Amino acid sequence: MQRQAYVPGLAALAAALVLGLTGCSSGGGSGTGAVDSKAGPAAPAAPPGRYRTLFEPCGAVPQNTLRDLLPGAAQLPDEERIAVYRGAAAVTYDTDRRVGCSWKADTPDAMHRLRLDIERVVSYDPAVSDDDRAQEVFSRKQLAADLPQPTQPPPPPQPTQATQATQPTQSPASPSGNTGGSPGTSAAPGGGAQPPTPSGTQSPQQTPTGAPTTGLEPRVLQGLGQVAFLDDALSAGGANGRHRTVSVVFRTSNVVVTVEYVEQTTGSAEAPDSQELQEKALNLARLLSERLEE
Repeated sequence: MQRQAYVPGLAALAAALVLGLTGCSSGGGSGTGAVDSKAGPAAPAAPPGRYRTLFEPCGAVPQNTLRDLLPGAAQLPDEERIAVYRGAAAVTYDTDRRVGCSWKADTPDAMHRLRLDIERVVSYDPAVSDDDRAQEVFSRKQLAADLPQPTQPPPPPQPTQATQATQPTQSPASPSGNTGGSPGTSAAPGGGAQPPTPSGTQSPQQTPTGAPTTGLEPRVLQGLGQVAFLDDALSAGGANGRHRTVSVVFRTSNVVVTVEYVEQTTGSAEAPDSQELQEKALNLARLLSERLEE
């Protein structure tokens, strides 16, 4: 009899344990669902760039522009001249990502080279936009160009106690501070008078090396693409010649364009003119920028 009473009690205990385990399991499931429902939405992907394809570069430069950039081609026979104006396409693995073209023509006194490089930048990081990645490419090119930084004229030296002690005192009869000479002049260390500085005259700007600027130095450009710069390098060429390379680089959205224009003189010919080469390279860069806006 005792054994029969013991068995139902053991069964009741087992049933209670089963109910407890079932309640824990169901509670855990509801808790997991609550945590998932509170998770925030996924961060939006960075916007893509404006451009999905690139134009064909060799045909993007009008023949009259090539005629101006490559003066040596005009004297060539028809077939050779046509081949020069056609250009040579750069070898790339994906013409939707990068294209280029180059041209060359020689004269007895100089050779001219023109090269285009057009890159459509794509970011594979969903958190970084194509435009931001293209800006990184542009910034590396600008850093490699090592453009001179604009400098400010040094501040005037502050007078020390020693210099103040040596300065002449003003005469009571001269409230304006003039010690002689005509009004508006200042006393010179030797007792003479210095002419007044013309109103509005400023000291010329200088490069980091101290040489006065001419407006043709390598520099950041305004009004071309979203960001742009120009580099101008003159070096010695072969056979006593001079070699000048002008590069214009600009970015529009996720496309970075490089225009490189080279002239090399031979023998005793003068060095290539910086202003002329810069104007021609800039005109072509503006033409390509307009092409991107079409």
